[in-house]
Amino acid sequence: MVKKLSQSIREYKKYAILTPICVAAEVILEIIIPLLMANLIDDGIYGGEMNMVYKIGLELILCAVLSLIFGMLSGKFAAKASSGFAKNLRKDLYYKVQDFSFTNIDSFSTSSLVTRLTTDVTNVQNAFQMIIRIAVRTPLMLITSLFFAISISPRLSMVFLVIIPILAIGLYLIITKVHPIMKRVFRTYDDLNNVVEENVAGIRVVKSFVIEEKEKKKFGKVSKSIFDDFSKAEKLMALTSPLMQFAIYSCILAISWFGAKIIIESGMTELTTGELMTMFTYSIQILSSLMMLSMVMVMIAISKSSAERIVEVLNTESDIHDPKKPVMEVKDGSIDFKNVSFSYVNSKKKECLKNINVSIKSGETVGIIGGTGSGKSSLVNLIPRLYDVTEGELLVGGVNVKKYHVETLRNEVSCVLQKNVLFSGTITENIKWGDENASDEDVKRVCKLAQADEFVSQFPNGYDTYIEEGGTNVSGGQKQRLCIARALLKHPKILILDDSTSAVDTKTDSLIRKAFKEEIPNTTKIIIAQRISSVEDCDKIIVMDKGTINGIGTHEELLKNNEIYREVYESQTKGGDDNE
Repeated sequence: MVKKLSQSIREYKKYAILTPICVAAEVILEIIIPLLMANLIDDGIYGGEMNMVYKIGLELILCAVLSLIFGMLSGKFAAKASSGFAKNLRKDLYYKVQDFSFTNIDSFSTSSLVTRLTTDVTNVQNAFQMIIRIAVRTPLMLITSLFFAISISPRLSMVFLVIIPILAIGLYLIITKVHPIMKRVFRTYDDLNNVVEENVAGIRVVKSFVIEEKEKKKFGKVSKSIFDDFSKAEKLMALTSPLMQFAIYSCILAISWFGAKIIIESGMTELTTGELMTMFTYSIQILSSLMMLSMVMVMIAISKSSAERIVEVLNTESDIHDPKKPVMEVKDGSIDFKNVSFSYVNSKKKECLKNINVSIKSGETVGIIGGTGSGKSSLVNLIPRLYDVTEGELLVGGVNVKKYHVETLRNEVSCVLQKNVLFSGTITENIKWGDENASDEDVKRVCKLAQADEFVSQFPNGYDTYIEEGGTNVSGGQKQRLCIARALLKHPKILILDDSTSAVDTKTDSLIRKAFKEEIPNTTKIIIAQRISSVEDCDKIIVMDKGTINGIGTHEELLKNNEIYREVYESQTKGGDDNE
């Protein structure tokens, strides 16, 4: 896990190395200061040597200034290293998600991915900063302070053998109680983000059904769960303060009592006043270091859960790979399904497509119709390799889709899926997703083909009209037509329309199909629709039922020979009022 995360440090490695070096220099200077103070008291003040006082005073000032400089540098380098590490980590996560197949994306919820890219990365960033700075400082300070304390007075240092285990055990018990609580908190964050995302995305539905109060209660329940866990963790963490104060004051009292006794008994031969003052300083440094070390351990424990969730994404390999020697050109738009079966969970018992055999010639217009859950969308999602077939073989342009370079294949297969969305930006910017180098004339041309030019031209800013996130400021039909225009701008050899004219009227639907026939005759067009009128002019129509092909033929042939198609046709032409 550490090795995987460390790969994201990259160009900030030098700052990650410079930080502990500066910290070490800072610690050494802080250790030297109490020794100089002891000399100042014993040799300067008690000895009555003012020259010694001035000399040691200058040394103290120099050490303090250098310690301050190294402390500032360590903070600066640590901030750069941790911020850069977090930047690279977010980038690596985001790029990884972009390479995921639909199967990989299905395995992670959107809210979980958002939490991992935000809260989890921040936790790991904070832990990394503490590791390269505080986690270096505290053990170094603890060991060196303890070493010098023992070198000054081994007998008096026995106090630490009593106090340190008490403090260590107390801090360990607190950490072990806090860790599982914090681990649970981050899982709850996923639920919180999911509630917010659902509510914001569906705010119009929430308001139309007047269920704001229900959504508030749902949010409040998850938020309270986080509050309760955090409160519990903070209560436990709050115990560290009185525990630390108990350890420090007990240590100071013990050192004062036994130190004074040693000075009096030995006549300042075994321990001097200056050394006793130094022991006070070292005791505070030792116990404070132990306290800080416990805080580091808590932070690492908290971030461990976040790190595991991040590495889970980074270690997930896409199910779809380019072959070693990929085919870089799609010859034509022909499509052949040969004994194709498919399951989302890779299980023979849960196949949503079974033994699909169909051949589509380049330039043909093919309609697909069937009930909800019949496998229509699953079928077309296999063509651009959004998913891979479980069994059988799928050919595009006479070549197995698995042999193509994925980008090459998808550039020649343009999809307007059921859940296609528009992104924040102008209409032109959205459409140019299909081809970023396209001219404004090309954008207007495809909008005319998709019957979008008319309503776009009526907007005050025309093609410069700003589209809100998700296309919330345009109607469903307008959104679909803009998505179709965006797909057409790719100049694909295969165009897939997955129920993408469901929100437009039949006249506009007819005009779109007419434009396709006249303007892109050589493009293979696959139209999934619920309306018979949307597919009746197709060269062939595929009727899907429970993941299998129930019938293939023209409109007339299916009316004669296919019961499902005939029932749908009759319900839409004769029984529409009753069904409604």
